Amino acid sequence: MELVPLRQDWIHRAACADEDPELFFPVGTSGPAERDQEEAKRICAHCAVARECLAYALSSGQTSGVWGGKGEDELAGLRRSRPARRRA
Repeated sequence: MELVPLRQDWIHRAACADEDPELFFPVGTSGPAERDQEEAKRICAHCAVARECLAYALSSGQTSGVWGGKGEDELAGLRRSRPARRRA
């Protein structure tokens, strides 16, 4: 996955731009929170900039919420599977 600058020009084209942000940051893991997360992922599935969103979340260390169609556990798994960057 390519690096995405922390500049967020893409965010204005995101499918979630006009949605309630709380939908993408549910509190808890069951019941209403689980339904909110699934709804957020459905919105992401049709987003033109989901890839940029996911890359941003990974590069900026986001640990909560739904980003680029991935929930918190999925983001953590992607972080673990990414090769460690070489130190300069």
